[in-house]
Amino acid sequence: MNDEEVNTELKKMVEFIRQEAQEKAREIQVKADEEFAIEKAKIVQQESSNLDAQFEKKKKQVETEQKIAKSNQSNKARLEVLKLREECLEGLFEKAKSQLEKVTNDNDKYKKLLGDLLLQGLLELVEPSVEVIARSGDVQLVQGLTDSAVKRYKEVTGRTTKVSVKEGLSKDSAGGLILSGHNGRIQLNNTLEERLRLLESDMLPELRLDLFGPNPHRAFFS
Repeated sequence: MNDEEVNTELKKMVEFIRQEAQEKAREIQVKADEEFAIEKAKIVQQESSNLDAQFEKKKKQVETEQKIAKSNQSNKARLEVLKLREECLEGLFEKAKSQLEKVTNDNDKYKKLLGDLLLQGLLELVEPSVEVIARSGDVQLVQGLTDSAVKRYKEVTGRTTKVSVKEGLSKDSAGGLILSGHNGRIQLNNTLEERLRLLESDMLPELRLDLFGPNPHRAFFS
């Protein structure tokens, strides 16, 4: 084989090797591209899932914060309403207290009221001897009511009792009586201020219902 033939064969071999190398390179490139695409898809999917998870976490956090803020605002508004309602009731009671003095302006009505308070006190104490404390200006008036009250007390209970009257109520008192028995160890406050306080306590639920309607947060009603 001469030199020319050798060169020709060598060229053929080089061309074959180059072609094989190019095909191998293409195969490697195709495989690398496929692996890259797969890995890219995995990364994209993973990051997408991470973003979705973060979004859901942020969404829930925002929803929770909104609920808390709404609840706080609702509680604040409810407390403000309750405060205003209590102020309204306190104003109503204060106005009622300011009207107590007018009770004594009508002598006949006040006299009857004192008689009822005296008898009610005697029936509640059920003592053989009762001391009655009144305003200085009411002592004679109350003394004039004792015989009738004692008589009525005996009719109801079948018992007798002795009643003594003395002054002792504060000059600032609107009126009424304080009764004591058992040597002062038992005492019954039947002053107008105390009777109004008891009335306020008893009527408070009814007043709230009349003024503000039923409480939507109340689960049980007696």
